[in-house]
Amino acid sequence: MDELRQLPIPLLVWYRENARVLPWRSDPTPYHVWVSEIMLQQTRVAAVLDYYRRFLESAPDVAALAALSQDRLMKLWQGLGYYSRARNMQKAAVQIAEDYGGVFPNTYEAIRALAGVGDYTAGAIASIAFGLPVPAVDGNVLRVAARITGDSGDITTPAMKKKVTAALAEIIPLDAPGDFNQALMELGATVCLPNGAPLCERCPAACLCRAFQEGRTGELPVKAAKKARRVEERTVFLLFYGDRVALRRRPNRGLLAGLWEFPNEPADGTLWLQRWGLSAPLARAGTGKHIFTHIEWHMTALAGELDGPDLPQGWVWAGREALRDTYAVPNAFRSFEKTVLDRLGHF
Repeated sequence: MDELRQLPIPLLVWYRENARVLPWRSDPTPYHVWVSEIMLQQTRVAAVLDYYRRFLESAPDVAALAALSQDRLMKLWQGLGYYSRARNMQKAAVQIAEDYGGVFPNTYEAIRALAGVGDYTAGAIASIAFGLPVPAVDGNVLRVAARITGDSGDITTPAMKKKVTAALAEIIPLDAPGDFNQALMELGATVCLPNGAPLCERCPAACLCRAFQEGRTGELPVKAAKKARRVEERTVFLLFYGDRVALRRRPNRGLLAGLWEFPNEPADGTLWLQRWGLSAPLARAGTGKHIFTHIEWHMTALAGELDGPDLPQGWVWAGREALRDTYAVPNAFRSFEKTVLDRLGHF
């Protein structure tokens, strides 16, 4: 990976002229960097900005995050997906409060030991917030490195990640490790693009890049094909009583753990009302689809008015304000949001 040795100077010059202005870059405290990096996992910057602002309003520091209720935490995260990220952040906040007196740890090893923090996130926090010369290797960085070096190794493998991390550890500038890591991420996010043709004419590494010189940018990086997702057919129940809709909390483990949902079960779901001890005339109320990492839900909604307010244990009634302010209903059910709000709007 000799091409990488020539990269730091042109990359840093480019970054300092082209870096996007982002709130966590303007005020890179350890807590701010941590929150932003967790939010940015598998989520685009544009989608994170408002969430980041709202999150810091409710949880401005480690102590405030550790003290949030589960419902408030999930409501703040609603729509970002991958909710285990938020739960692990809170676990880590409790760790910091108990083990470090509420002060964010300042070594790579201690940061890496926090709940939900992997090699990349630990490297990002250590380098950006504390100036430690530690690489931060994510998908963007792996793609940039594979193209610049012309490496046809599978970037999804631990061996490739280890190889790139070792190469970057040898060249990371001791006086600007945070800028260097952010520059690599920025290059991958804005120029050396993952989908579609990279913008090589804008790239500070074009003169070094073997993929560009050899006309192989469409071939690199190499990634193993993903396994096909499992499809599940589900029936979603939109059950109303006056100006409220029924919600139930999902189990504390597994998919969408701890979030509130419109009751749903594997199709055919018409007998579920009897099992729950409920009665309502049901009518078809639309369909929806949601794609998770390994599962794809195909949903059919049935809506109806219950003949009384009694619900199974653990269920709740939620009106418009509660849906807006209190209960975190994941995006998986967004297809039915308008139907529910229109129905509640009649009262």
